[in-house]
Amino acid sequence: MQILFVAGFSVITSEPAADRTLFTEALGLPLTPAAEDSAYVYSQEVPGAKHLGVWPLADAARSCFGSPTWPDSHPVPQATLELEVDDVSAAAAELEAAGHRLVHGARVEPWGQEVARLQAADGLLVGLTSTPWLREDG
Repeated sequence: MQILFVAGFSVITSEPAADRTLFTEALGLPLTPAAEDSAYVYSQEVPGAKHLGVWPLADAARSCFGSPTWPDSHPVPQATLELEVDDVSAAAAELEAAGHRLVHGARVEPWGQEVARLQAADGLLVGLTSTPWLREDG
């Protein structure tokens, strides 16, 4: 597997309003809501980052497990790191073959990004992604 670039980094928070205030007001980052009714805020305008966000834990749980509650069977993540690869399914299969347990296999999220996820030992959520709008060639 070849990592093409870091596609994104997001803080995962159980306190979205407080962390939104920290990152947008106190730190002055230009984060905006993903949608009018969304607590997820992000930017693709922060120098050095293709995508930077503050992701509510409930949204991360929905994306990974289809439920707003993070399961006790997995460590609660504080962040997610997304790594762009050419072939998400092949990269996920390579990690599984090496003995790593995926949170979920390759699938396309509602926003159009293909992703497979696993967790590091300390809970960091790691996404293997294909994000066409972040690629210079696409």
